[in-house]
Amino acid sequence: QVQLVESGGGLVQAGGSLRLSCAASGRTFSSYTMGWFRQAPGKEREFVAAIIWSGDTTYYADSVKGRFTISRANAKNTVYLQMNSLKPEDTDVYYCAAEPGRAVVPGLRVADFGSWGQGTQVTVSS
Repeated sequence: QVQLVESGGGLVQAGGSLRLSCAASGRTFSSYTMGWFRQAPGKEREFVAAIIWSGDTTYYADSVKGRFTISRANAKNTVYLQMNSLKPEDTDVYYCAAEPGRAVVPGLRVADFGSWGQGTQVTVSS
């Protein structure tokens, strides 16, 4: 499994932006599907965005489409989540996730990812 460490969370006003980063260990990062999920207290973890191993294809939850952008830098073993036009309802703990494989259409459920980071808090004030 790969080890994942998120960073970049914080407090921002509504309408603002944040960029989350997720640094991965290991030499096979370029063969992993990477994802971002989020979870509020007492709620289930939900899918936010995913990117396939090559970076050619991305997937987004409807709630963030057009505002968030996922990208990856395989040479740096890092995946990013650029979050623009943030809303108070985007307040959550954001988790980076990884699953080995070169699927063009990967699974996007929590159960489809085997490695998880510790999470980073994003708080959007109104």
